[in-house]
Amino acid sequence: MISADMSVCSRTKCFPVLMALFACLLISFAGSGAIAADRAQDAPVGAAYTGEVANPPHGLAMHGLPALPSDFSSFSYANPDAPQGGLITYGFNGSFDSMNQFIVRGVAPRGLSDGVLGSNVYEGLMQRNRDEAFTMYGLIADTIKTDPERTFLEVTIHPDARFSDGEPITVDDVLFTIDLFREKGRPPYSRWMQAIESVERIGDRGVRMNLGSGKNRELPLLLGIIPILPKHAIDFDTFDRSSLTPIIGSGPYVVADVNPGTRVVLKRNPDYWGNDLPVRAGFDNFDEIHIDYYREESSRFEAFRKGLFDTNPEDSPARWANDYDFPAVRNGEIVLDTYETGTPTGMRGMIFNTRQEKFADKRIREAFTYLFDFEWVNENLFSGAYERTASLFHNSELSSHQRPVDDAEKALLGSSIDQISTNILDGTYAPPKSDGSGSDRKNLRKAVELFRDAGYVLKGGKMVHGETGVPFSFEFMADSQPQERLALALQRNVERIGVEMIIRTVDSAQYWERWKRFDYDMLQYIFTASLSPGSEQYGRWGQVAANTEGSLNLSGASNPAIDALIDKLVAARDREDFVTAVRAFDRMVLSGVYFIPLFHTPGQWLARRTRISVPENTSIYGYQPATWWATQ
Repeated sequence: MISADMSVCSRTKCFPVLMALFACLLISFAGSGAIAADRAQDAPVGAAYTGEVANPPHGLAMHGLPALPSDFSSFSYANPDAPQGGLITYGFNGSFDSMNQFIVRGVAPRGLSDGVLGSNVYEGLMQRNRDEAFTMYGLIADTIKTDPERTFLEVTIHPDARFSDGEPITVDDVLFTIDLFREKGRPPYSRWMQAIESVERIGDRGVRMNLGSGKNRELPLLLGIIPILPKHAIDFDTFDRSSLTPIIGSGPYVVADVNPGTRVVLKRNPDYWGNDLPVRAGFDNFDEIHIDYYREESSRFEAFRKGLFDTNPEDSPARWANDYDFPAVRNGEIVLDTYETGTPTGMRGMIFNTRQEKFADKRIREAFTYLFDFEWVNENLFSGAYERTASLFHNSELSSHQRPVDDAEKALLGSSIDQISTNILDGTYAPPKSDGSGSDRKNLRKAVELFRDAGYVLKGGKMVHGETGVPFSFEFMADSQPQERLALALQRNVERIGVEMIIRTVDSAQYWERWKRFDYDMLQYIFTASLSPGSEQYGRWGQVAANTEGSLNLSGASNPAIDALIDKLVAARDREDFVTAVRAFDRMVLSGVYFIPLFHTPGQWLARRTRISVPENTSIYGYQPATWWATQ
């Protein structure tokens, strides 16, 4: 199943930018921009630049300068000569009950504007280049400007920018979007807009957003991901009510049909304004996009086998190894691709809800890490294809795994270093390892010891609280058969030490509703990771997000030391300081034991029908569906 970090940035992971220039300075700014662009071509990625502006006018990088010059023609992983036409159908597990993806209420379909299928219906001021760690280039924004401190962001709106109904995108639409998301939007949109201290109109096409001290250096980029919505077509007062009526966007596709909960049909807008932009070259090649939903994972996979949709990203090693021997694969109608990426693996985990008293004690949470037998699970359920994950940023320079804390990290951590476990500080940490038997007695004993340290005792075969006598019981909430299967493997060991574990598999609508209200004890999730983690970490681990319904702080983590380290990583000016801050942050989160670390695949697996073609080059973030095209 395709999945996306809706932290958006799980989320994934994120996108960026806004703001404008004085109309009377456009000519002189264009001249200085040419100089800056020339410097960008000569400077290495990540190089420092301390001129009057912090970026050339065509793009903005998180650290250093954009890698692409102002006259670039396309992104490296797109094929600008790809033929256009035809149809692609995607298949997802779950359902949807709203067409408004920007609010807390309801569950919207994928593919309208996300990090998975692309900005099909809605667009932001900028477009992310997936072959750089975190760099944005102008889309609706014709020019971009900020200062080295990043205390403001200015953009001019592209003179050709239009919504799909033909109305031009104006400064009023940008200002309206800021107000709309600040008051009515879901996190993280609302949080990013609330960080804007003031807004100025600059001439006919310019906007300047004042961002205060520039403490969050990522904010100018993040603002660029937020889709610009039409003031003339939206009722501000009713925007936060869930609705199946599509909202007008400015992207290359329009919503042509909605079958509630089952299908969304997108059709190419023949009058799309951005067809000739370099950030769109080689993108958006299909005339139609169908997005289908299936209630059960088994029925979804069977639909793929029968040819009802075209591509199937696979994350199950067992299925990848055993279940793709069917006629369409054997006769060449389906090809099995493996992609290597240059990004961290992310963290797939079983998340504890620490808002629940039963998981408030870290010793209890640590006990459960000894009860999950990865070695048995990997061999018996997944044909030995997974590797264990030991960091939020595993397999990258950002990871603290197997790296002792250095002096720079120590200085950054200060007194909060006392909160970090010794083995995480010295780089020897790894999730508990078992003998692979499925019932490692050593690990079971360690789990019992941790429960006893937290005040529990075994009585009559039940783990009960020593003072109240209340048995320890919890519910694992799943939304798919693979999650249920993994939970059953945990349940076997949990029950061996007298703990009751209830596994409840619910439908998609109930799952997301309970998720948004934090109404669960434990669930499974994957926190995706990029080479440029930033403000999305507030939404996953920050104190404010812990009490914000609909946020991605699933664990309820609420530690000032974590917030302080996120402050440091988003404020870092150069790559060296950034890496130091991310590693320290990684250590602090791991020491909180907010999840049972699970596993990752060695690459990306994709099954696709051969009538769907992919570019020769792959981005460092892996395959990009928005660059595919039809050959039949």
